[in-house]
Amino acid sequence: MSQTVIYAGTFDPITNGHLDIIQRASNLFEHVIVAVAKNPSKQPLFSLEQRIELVEQSCTELANVQAVGFSGLLANFAQQHQAVALIRGVRGADDIDYEIQLAQLNDKLANSLETIFFPPSVEWRYLSSTMVREIYRHHGDLEQFVPTVVYQALKDLK
Repeated sequence: MSQTVIYAGTFDPITNGHLDIIQRASNLFEHVIVAVAKNPSKQPLFSLEQRIELVEQSCTELANVQAVGFSGLLANFAQQHQAVALIRGVRGADDIDYEIQLAQLNDKLANSLETIFFPPSVEWRYLSSTMVREIYRHHGDLEQFVPTVVYQALKDLK
């Protein structure tokens, strides 16, 4: 039985913290789908197509990782791809209550879909896409926070 897991988010942009979780998940599971959410309620820096491409380019060395765009319910997407679990990053106590609620909801929607919580590595615990966008908007140096391909794409936006 193939073990497919899904790591979903908007990834606007993908950060080194996201990449850390993707790499760790790819070491544990046969197939990792990075599900890039369309999320029409947000105003992303990058289009869905650009975000998918940035995830793909950031993960080129991980042969068992695939980036796929999606919209709609994550539970439905997981069922369509026969995923055994969802991967969720949790930075701390502020994240955990919300993530537990999502996990329980997805469990009900997708008939026992498991959720596995990954704490970030210590060096990335504070990092989020929101913070990266703020640094970008205020013209700060992002090189240490994002993969090289993302750093270049952010420079090209200016």
